[in-house]
Amino acid sequence: MSSKKVLAVLSEYGYWGIELVGPLNKLEAAGYTVEFMTPNGKPADALPPSYDPAYIDPPLGVCVTTAQHEKDVVEFTAKNRTANPLSLKSFIPERPYHSAPDFLRKLEAYYVKVKESVQKLTSEYDALLLVGGSGPIVDMVNNQSLHELILGFYHKNLPIAGICYGVAPLAFARDFNERKSIIRGKHVTGHCIEYDYHDGTGFLHTDFNIGPPPYVLEYVLTDAVGPEGQYHGNFGKETSVILDYPFLTARSLQCSYEFGEVFVQMLDKGMKRYGW
Repeated sequence: MSSKKVLAVLSEYGYWGIELVGPLNKLEAAGYTVEFMTPNGKPADALPPSYDPAYIDPPLGVCVTTAQHEKDVVEFTAKNRTANPLSLKSFIPERPYHSAPDFLRKLEAYYVKVKESVQKLTSEYDALLLVGGSGPIVDMVNNQSLHELILGFYHKNLPIAGICYGVAPLAFARDFNERKSIIRGKHVTGHCIEYDYHDGTGFLHTDFNIGPPPYVLEYVLTDAVGPEGQYHGNFGKETSVILDYPFLTARSLQCSYEFGEVFVQMLDKGMKRYGW
């Protein structure tokens, strides 16, 4: 029986406002409850450009934060709903180093804890939402605890949705022994290289600012899906949303409302394919 609940994972270094609020509003209008989790249980905040209607996106050369985006994000943030999120770390601890004393016993205990936590979370939530923005580059993409959570939903055949840099963890979430990408053979989308920044990729709560993103998501996804699958950049098209169940992926902020609509169709109507 559906719990009508979705678990949204957010970065503690800044998420793009409408990439959460767009799908959240669609899900809540359809009767779903959206609850929040961050890597360490710290509050999650929207990146300032994501509610600034004067912000010009350099690759696109236009203002990407519409008046509707601003309204939706400001209304959401005023409610302070992401101030006390669940802590991923409390459910899934770090995997022990191989050099740790009594490594085998610690690894066995680790997998027992992972199994218990995954069972609890996949019983409580119908789907997993990975929200984008620059922040995920820091604390979500190569987060082994998040990889275990994604694998848990994957093995239960539950929907996993990612938008923008929230798609990136899907390429790295793989069984630690098998090493095989769970999106191999799948159709996915994500930030294409034409839309990547040349400079100014920044994060909240730190002075660490970099030039371009530290990896090209298009290349990462193309390699992860392999020759049997396909990465769809859809450069030049306003939106790019791809559903190849159980994975729903969206390229960037312009896709947020469509992403949410397809999310609801996947959950309520059993839609398995969309966008290609």
